[in-house]
Amino acid sequence: MTVQELPGAAAAYRPTPPPAWQPRTDPAPLLPDPEPLRVLGTDAAASADSGLLLRLYAQLVRGRRYNTQATALTKQGRLAVYPSSTGQEACEIAAAMVLEERDWLFPSYRDTLAAVARGLDPIEALTLLRGDWHTGYDPREHRIAPLCTPLATQLPHAVGLAHAARLRGDDVVALAMVGDGGTSEGDFHEALNFAAVWQAPVVFLVQNNGFAISVPLAKQTAAPSLAHKAVGYGMPGRLVDGNDAAAVHQVLGEAVERARRGGGPTLVEAVTYRVDAHTNADDATRYRGEQEVEVWRAHDPIMLLERELTARGLLDEETRRTATEEAEAMAADLRERMNADPVLDPMDLFAHVYTEQTGQLREQAAQLRAELDAAAEAEGEAR
Repeated sequence: MTVQELPGAAAAYRPTPPPAWQPRTDPAPLLPDPEPLRVLGTDAAASADSGLLLRLYAQLVRGRRYNTQATALTKQGRLAVYPSSTGQEACEIAAAMVLEERDWLFPSYRDTLAAVARGLDPIEALTLLRGDWHTGYDPREHRIAPLCTPLATQLPHAVGLAHAARLRGDDVVALAMVGDGGTSEGDFHEALNFAAVWQAPVVFLVQNNGFAISVPLAKQTAAPSLAHKAVGYGMPGRLVDGNDAAAVHQVLGEAVERARRGGGPTLVEAVTYRVDAHTNADDATRYRGEQEVEVWRAHDPIMLLERELTARGLLDEETRRTATEEAEAMAADLRERMNADPVLDPMDLFAHVYTEQTGQLREQAAQLRAELDAAAEAEGEAR
């Protein structure tokens, strides 16, 4: 039996949606540009602030050295794992630089560089990846949420904080970072939907680095771009060259200010590339060729900025040397402090999990304490 065959259906049936249906939002202003926004190497670069470009350059050089040093620490056994952001430094640095001190950063596990660029001690940023502590820093002190290993779960948290700040009347913006793989998670969709409905002051930065571990973007989505997904939720989508530090800074800065003025959320897709493997435990040669990587090395964010600064006569040997020396000093300090064995208490496993421990946690803690006491007693007898 069809709808039209139901009793009384003839009068109620409508061949089109009822008159109350109307588009809630005009989609045209929300659509991203056809091509990623670029500044470096274009006419727009001439009006870019020279001081900003030099600050970006110094931070990019420092960030690249941070990535190489952290990767080396994994080979020395000082880090359990490190997800490098080499090649993506422009996204990381710009995300940190566009925020005011009162704002919040919600990073993923790959975004340690963004946290360090925001002012976090590199040791504290690596504590989680060393396996020493749950987070390694006080999120409230730095206004940096814990580095998030589960994909995209930090995005609803960012929306909640931003919404709460708006309800209180606080002038706060949350910037949440996620990879292209995270956009395939349900948390991503829930976060964007709530953010748009509530008009929360939050900016979503998707670093599209080409792969979710070994899965290329084409096997995750058929959308024209990840930025286009914004339209379905009723927020603007912006597409930017993720290796163009000036462009990323501009797009994120505009999105942050729009959110601060009460304009609601923005989804920014930064098209970039993960030059290194997913982590030190990954063999990237199994799913991509070196020729592909070399193409992206020719679009390196540091090289793009150096070319612009040199063309404008802003980058001399002294500026290069200063940036390099400061980066090396940071790396040397990181090596020295990471080579010191930390004093760890296994009972810390049960600290700061719940405000009040569950019965199961108390039972597990008691069991571990008994095992530690027994081991200590046995060691004392052996001596």
